Amino acid sequence: MAAKDRDRFSTATRLRLLGEQTAARVYRSQTRRQARRSRLTGRAALLALVLCTMIVALAYPMRQYVSQRARIADEEREQRQARERVEQLRDLKARWQDDAYAEQQIRLRLHYVMPGETGYVVAEPGAATRTRSEGGTAARPWYANLWDGVDRADAAVRR
Repeated sequence: MAAKDRDRFSTATRLRLLGEQTAARVYRSQTRRQARRSRLTGRAALLALVLCTMIVALAYPMRQYVSQRARIADEEREQRQARERVEQLRDLKARWQDDAYAEQQIRLRLHYVMPGETGYVVAEPGAATRTRSEGGTAARPWYANLWDGVDRADAAVRR
């Protein structure tokens, strides 16, 4: 027993025992850390996978939502423009219901004159020479141009 006690209390034996205990503690702490790391890494990977899946799942509906909102905005703009156009046409119709406005437009556009009035068409200087070289239709009344067009169409059919 004396040798055993001496072995038990020798410095080398104590150092060896202390080293083994320390190595066991270090090994245990490393395995715990590695277990935490691997568990944390697994959780992070799962979280990343879930996030990517959600992004991919929501990408198409979000794109559809944005395009539909743009389409709705375009339709609303077109509807507003159509309403404005309808209001303009109603105003124009109301103006044409007025006999004075209709008479004014007939005189202006068709060069009509009332009985007893003399009608004049004012052309800018040099317009007569320009219109003759271009076919001569601007200096003549509208009805003369109309009959010339009918005559030309009739002549083309006879050929």
